[in-house]
Amino acid sequence: MVRQQTSHAEPLDLSDVAVDDEFWNHYVERVRERMLEYQYEQLEDSGCLDNFRIAAGDADGEFEGFWFADTDAYKWIEAASYVLTTADEPDLEDRVDEVISLIEAAQAEDGYLNTWIAIEFPGKRWTNLSIGHELYCAGHLIEAAVAHHRATGEDSLLDVARAFADLIDEVFGPDGRQGVPGHEEIELALVKLYRVTDEDRYLDLASFFVEGRGEALEYEFEDTEDRAGSEEMWSAIESALFDDEAYDGTYAQDHAPIREQETVEGHSVRAMYYFAAAADLVLETGDAELYETLTELWRNMTQRRMYVTGGIGSTHHGERFTEDYDLPNRTSYAETCAAVGSVFWNHRMFQLSGDVQYPELVERTLYNGFLAGLSRDATEFFYANPLEVGPDGHALADENPDRFSNQRQGWFDCACCPPNAARLIASLGRYIYARATDEPAVYVNQFVGSEAALTVDDADVRLRQESALPWSGDVTLTVDAAKPTDFALRVRVPEWCTDVTATVAGESRAVDPEDGYIEVDREWDEAVELTVTFGMAPEQLVAHPAVDAASGNVALRRGPVVYCLEGVDHDRPLAQYTVPEDAAIEASHRSDLLGGVTVLEGEARVPDRGEWSDVLYRRAAETERLDTSFTAVPYYAWANRDPGEMRVWLETE
Repeated sequence: MVRQQTSHAEPLDLSDVAVDDEFWNHYVERVRERMLEYQYEQLEDSGCLDNFRIAAGDADGEFEGFWFADTDAYKWIEAASYVLTTADEPDLEDRVDEVISLIEAAQAEDGYLNTWIAIEFPGKRWTNLSIGHELYCAGHLIEAAVAHHRATGEDSLLDVARAFADLIDEVFGPDGRQGVPGHEEIELALVKLYRVTDEDRYLDLASFFVEGRGEALEYEFEDTEDRAGSEEMWSAIESALFDDEAYDGTYAQDHAPIREQETVEGHSVRAMYYFAAAADLVLETGDAELYETLTELWRNMTQRRMYVTGGIGSTHHGERFTEDYDLPNRTSYAETCAAVGSVFWNHRMFQLSGDVQYPELVERTLYNGFLAGLSRDATEFFYANPLEVGPDGHALADENPDRFSNQRQGWFDCACCPPNAARLIASLGRYIYARATDEPAVYVNQFVGSEAALTVDDADVRLRQESALPWSGDVTLTVDAAKPTDFALRVRVPEWCTDVTATVAGESRAVDPEDGYIEVDREWDEAVELTVTFGMAPEQLVAHPAVDAASGNVALRRGPVVYCLEGVDHDRPLAQYTVPEDAAIEASHRSDLLGGVTVLEGEARVPDRGEWSDVLYRRAAETERLDTSFTAVPYYAWANRDPGEMRVWLETE
């Protein structure tokens, strides 16, 4: 592989950014103080950790959980490692070491590690790449190991991961097994392993797996029905993988080589991990053709296949993308893990381009599509994130009540989302700032109170941010340079802002809201202050006319936050509320509600129920509507009170 590392910007090391933000502190602290301990308890109760003990021969029993349950432990370690990067938590470090010792004991002498295969199918390694998730599990192991190594400097888990990666490198590749995993993940993990070890073979193997999809590589489906765990699960897998009994690679982005793919297809989490890995390859090789493919795929997703919340994956059948503009509300899936994956992909696309549209989508996803996936106390979670729920809960609640509900759950049989949420929040600092790689410039991409230490042109620079987002657009940035240093400070201008004002060292600066970034290029020294105010106003958004599910409807937004109506705040079914196009909508902050949120209150109209008491149908001209009002709360905060209805899209007139 030709290596020609190219990037426009690089994120700061997580250890160089300390988050201290009025809004996000709650979630960061909950991860550190409660979520990680709670999830460890779930790993024990669900049998995940016992699986490692059984595989090591230290306990008796049967495998518990989904066949990829190992990844729940790996993602937990990754999240814990991010916490250890920025905080001194000796008890947590001891707990992590305890889990690592279980993993070490379960590893085979040749480096192989998968408790499901070891317990249930010994001697049948790699016999079912599409279903087996062996490489997917290996990827999360590698990610956890790299995070742990960077946080602690220790090699205990990294040695485990490298032994497994070396075995995989012996088995797969141009001169070995011609197969790719059914669920992508190892690809981006191998790039991380390459970066921490400088071993080219890991990058080569990542490229092999990325480029191999859609190339008619070998597939085996041995013991498939047994491995699915149940007839119901196999039926779901079979319908996703096969079309008229023939293998259909669309579900796993395996329908065409990546350079020939034009639309985002299949399982949304798989797709995000895959495209993130491909972006990593471009970062390492400068592959312009692959980059152009990724930009076209991104456009297809964001212009035709994405919810207003940033959520992706519009159907529970295969947890997947469907067709352009097919974005149903009540049956939407918008998996929390897919939102996490979208952040990963967009973060890498920004590094490649420096284009403001990518951190824009990171922001939209963080405050809406992702944050809705967890409760305020961070111990209950949504797997799927609908944009509408009826009076009796989600329309699909009877089919799978733990995933389709108007109440978050403490854990899931398929528990991928909770530890994914933990690792994203614990690594929030890496998405705030970036440093240009080809010029002296620093980007401020997310408005999260924090302090960053970085080096620009050999000068130590400390950047402190105070942010009132998401409720107010006031941001103050203070730059302290150890010696006078020339560089450009680029502050993102959010797409949602209505106007922008800025001052630099007390002097006003003209800003065009259409600019992607406010750029201040000057000599910086001690305590230079940049203040910015992004105007916020309640907005009514409409969808493309081809989105049938949103036809004649509006969604409410203020700043980065998308809003919804909840039944608990209204005395009628939410479908009866109509919001006029010219409705007066006011924002007010409620410190007593949902931990402190800004609500939107506005004018609405509802049917006169009295005239319908004895009539099922009547002439439209004869109907009356009454003036009333509505109260909208942030979408991310719904389902934290009494269960009930919810709607993002509201009828308009």
